[in-house]
Amino acid sequence: MPFPVLPSFRSSAPEEQIKALSVVGSALFEVSSVDDYKKISVQTGVTLVQLTSFDVQTVIDLLNSGVAEIFATEEQYKELVDAGVPSSRIAVQLSKIENSSEYPAGSYVLSSSLPLGDLKSFGDNGSKTVYVSVEGDVSPVVVNSLVSAQLIPIIESDKLTVSKESGKVNVADLFISSLTTDRADGLYTTLVTDVYNHSLGLVYSSKESIAEAIRVKAGVYQSRRHGLWYKGATSGATQELVSLDKDCDGDCIKFVVKQAGTGFCHLETDSCFGNVGGLTRLEKTLQHRLANAPEGSYTKRLFTDEALLVAKIKEEAEELTEATTKDEIAWECADLFYFALTRCVKNGVSIADIEKNLDLKGLKITRRKGDAKPKFIKEATPQAKEAPKVEEAPKDEKILMGVLDTATASPDEVAKVLERPVQSTSDIMKLVNPIIDAVRSRGDAALIELTAKFDGVTVESPLLKAPFDPKLYAISDELKDAIDLSIDNVEKFHAAQMDKETMNVETKPGVVCSRFARPIDSVGLYVPGGTAVLPSTAIMLGVPAQVAGCKNIILATPPRRDGSLSPEVVYVAHKIGAQGIVLAGGAQAVAAMAYGTESVPKVDKILGPGNQFVTAAKMYVQNDTSALCSIDMPAGPSEVLVIADNDADPDFVASDLLSQAEHGVDSQVILIGVDLTPESLKAIEDSLHRQALELPRVEIVRKCIKHSTTLLVKTYEEALRLSNQYAPEHLILQIKDAASYVPLVDHAGSVFVGAYSPESCGDYSSGTNHTLPTYGYARQYSGVNTSTFQKHLTAQYVSEEGLKYIGHAVMSLAKCEGLDAHRNAVKVRMSKLGLLSKDFV
Repeated sequence: MPFPVLPSFRSSAPEEQIKALSVVGSALFEVSSVDDYKKISVQTGVTLVQLTSFDVQTVIDLLNSGVAEIFATEEQYKELVDAGVPSSRIAVQLSKIENSSEYPAGSYVLSSSLPLGDLKSFGDNGSKTVYVSVEGDVSPVVVNSLVSAQLIPIIESDKLTVSKESGKVNVADLFISSLTTDRADGLYTTLVTDVYNHSLGLVYSSKESIAEAIRVKAGVYQSRRHGLWYKGATSGATQELVSLDKDCDGDCIKFVVKQAGTGFCHLETDSCFGNVGGLTRLEKTLQHRLANAPEGSYTKRLFTDEALLVAKIKEEAEELTEATTKDEIAWECADLFYFALTRCVKNGVSIADIEKNLDLKGLKITRRKGDAKPKFIKEATPQAKEAPKVEEAPKDEKILMGVLDTATASPDEVAKVLERPVQSTSDIMKLVNPIIDAVRSRGDAALIELTAKFDGVTVESPLLKAPFDPKLYAISDELKDAIDLSIDNVEKFHAAQMDKETMNVETKPGVVCSRFARPIDSVGLYVPGGTAVLPSTAIMLGVPAQVAGCKNIILATPPRRDGSLSPEVVYVAHKIGAQGIVLAGGAQAVAAMAYGTESVPKVDKILGPGNQFVTAAKMYVQNDTSALCSIDMPAGPSEVLVIADNDADPDFVASDLLSQAEHGVDSQVILIGVDLTPESLKAIEDSLHRQALELPRVEIVRKCIKHSTTLLVKTYEEALRLSNQYAPEHLILQIKDAASYVPLVDHAGSVFVGAYSPESCGDYSSGTNHTLPTYGYARQYSGVNTSTFQKHLTAQYVSEEGLKYIGHAVMSLAKCEGLDAHRNAVKVRMSKLGLLSKDFV
């Protein structure tokens, strides 16, 4: 609430007088021009102005310069409003109270000669801001009556004082008279904040301490045991009083102070609630680094090398403009803030200075043109083909896929349907690289920070070690039975894939070549979180790892908002014998497993699906020789291609399309209809719409289906040709005699054969693996299987007889390649065996 007095200053008022009364937090200045106003160097908080000579343009210029309100007569009010000045920025001087309805304004100015009852009634217990101009001699009785009525007297500054001066009104007395307290000791609850409005602590004030604080402009409070408490008098953590305020009921005071020394709290923290965060914390860190950064360090160079700092600011500004998602924008904006604030600290500019300018911009009433400097406006340049924008479909619009008949469509139109959206790897890596670097350099600390940033939860440790507390995987018996059955089937299928026997081949007499499998020692399994709980992914990665005999199995999955993990995932981790679970997601989880941290053990291979940031991080660590970490495969958005004919059940086809569409708006869904009749196509479309409306994730489905297509073809062979061209993650064959067409499938992650083989079975319980290549990588990669968790070693045994058969060939090829030491390794052996003539060279 406003301080219960408005000091009025002439333009010639001495600086000392303004400074003494600045604790009030607002002031009225009488000026003749903008230049007059700008000469006032003392900051007074909220500034009001009365012009000695009224001019509309001058008023606009003053408001644009940071003046909060302009005093204006009723006639001047009309001119200002007609000129576009907001009425909320006018303090209208009413000739009569009843005129107020004609002049809606930010505040009102009335004469103290009016009856107090009328003034009080108009003020409506402080609901309106009403200033009362006190003319002539200032009577303390009149002024206190106005304050008691929650009106704000306007008093000439030379009639006010912050101490005891005869004939003047003490502003402390006015402030105290506006307060109430229900405490038996008569003290006032007092909140202390810094200039950024951060709460520092809770104390108590008395009438004496308030008067003394205003007099000395310092933090002075009332100790309930020791009397007046001059904050920091012994510790050095003093406070400069900036302003005083009170709450709407007048029973709580707010001191705004500039805190010096080690902080407000006796524990030497910024506040009694701990240290501050955000930009204020960053400012303090940068101020410390400016003074203490070692010579030659990167931080020191930022402060001493202006060209480097300017380049970093421009770089981060560009990356912010290129960011697209909420997390990317937040990340890049934080980077820009860091380097921008570094330049501010270097030049002595504080956050308070910045906020002052932000407030000034908020007070402007003349708007900018809305353009940019020519050098920042570039003509549109050709860009790589982007993913089509997903338009928001009206809620009552039918959920319908597009249809393209290949018999009448051009090859380009068909190819466009089979295209995936372009992913800009370089743009993604700009965001991923700093994350990886942070985890590599700062380990657990960075991992915990990034989990707080991206997942919104602060964890004590980034790793949950086995054995896991059964309370963490308490799930229903029904779900437990489902997971157990799925684990059993996946284990059977993957155990059958094991290379248990050593393969031996005698290529020549005495030359035996062998091949045998060994498990990868340590593997990291990434289980996504986000929009769905995915214990099935933990099964599909964990069971083959267990079957293969991997000694160290580590899972990584993002924690939930309360810091816990999905109990279903923990249950699977328990069943597969995982050694621990990393409580993190995204690129940071990949980096932690690839390089290791204080808590997270380094792994030899990382497997599992994820978003574009997870995929980018996996590709990065695979190519970094210092990581010595391989991956299963690249990944992209989930996808399905269904081939259906007129014998297919429309409900089955629709359900298969929807089971993929609900994964996300970027999922790829394609239906190829073989010689479909219009009736069959309509039946599928109607069923898809009906089933979609019954799904909880209908809005995700609606957006996905919006950019999905049905291709109409004449023959099964053409359908399989297009499928192989697309190389889908999931291929579903809902056609007559489906099994007979499997030999025509060359490229697919997994094939679902026949009407009763929905993708869902493979996703969960049939036994095959659902971690499959996407984005067309089914041309080069297999889905996860047992051998994914193994490496195959070869060995050879060559006897004397065998060397006789292959030795000459080895020496000839080594000589051809100029590798004499290779040649000699065979030559010395054959010479000792007498297999070379004496004149052999």
